[in-house]
Amino acid sequence: MFLPRCTLSAKPRTTAAAGGRVRVFREAAASCALLLGALASLLSAAAFAPTAAASPGESLYYGVEWRFIYAGNASVTLKRGPDHAESVSVHLQSAGLVSRLFTLDDNYYAQLNGDTFCAHTTELDAVEGKRRNHEIATFDYDRGKVAWNEHDLVKNVTKSGETELPAACTSDVVGGLYVLRGMQLQPGQSVQIPTSNGRKAANVRIEVQDREDVTTKLGTFHTLRCEAAIFNGVLYKRNAHMSIWLTDDARHLPVQFRIRMPFVIGTITLQLEKEEHVD
Repeated sequence: MFLPRCTLSAKPRTTAAAGGRVRVFREAAASCALLLGALASLLSAAAFAPTAAASPGESLYYGVEWRFIYAGNASVTLKRGPDHAESVSVHLQSAGLVSRLFTLDDNYYAQLNGDTFCAHTTELDAVEGKRRNHEIATFDYDRGKVAWNEHDLVKNVTKSGETELPAACTSDVVGGLYVLRGMQLQPGQSVQIPTSNGRKAANVRIEVQDREDVTTKLGTFHTLRCEAAIFNGVLYKRNAHMSIWLTDDARHLPVQFRIRMPFVIGTITLQLEKEEHVD
């Protein structure tokens, strides 16, 4: 696994240097945590592909690393209902040194149409550092709008608004990856998927770049490396690039995610560590 060649000194030479390093570390940890929160929705889509063999559901477990540091875990569970609906739950939690400096404990839930993967509702309970937020997005296709509501539980402040839907069937980033996993993918191809995170909407471009072998705790996989353009003002403001490695088979199982950010922050890598079928 490639990670940036960066280390953090545990014994700074001066008090001033120590303070500066701590501030940089806190900023890096905070940025990583916020990006991991955004990634929760993408991880939600990892649980099941429309072309996969029928199953009541599936759970995937990822380990998170940042700058050679164990940073946390992500667990994803999908259940398929009898009414052709999908329900996905995600738990994303920081750990180790990152958790001591910046706590991340996010729980994400999404309801999708099981046939078309159009988004219906998404919900996020986020604990990120000192922030405690509850967010809901509701997709209204009759009106062509998605309504969002965010409640800051610390300040007891609520914000809400509406965004135009880009298409009659719009994905959140969960459904977008479902759609991608159901396609016949080849290097050099790209697709645009109408997507909304509630506050913003865009036709998100996903490019299939190359074939690569990826080695995880589960073994070595033949994969397709994809670039997903959700950052840099598309859906999220943060300056970053996201790559996704999908197995080069009918399942297109996401075995690795990587978010590359400016040098001060570095790179976050998530790798699949365990897979279970659930009722």
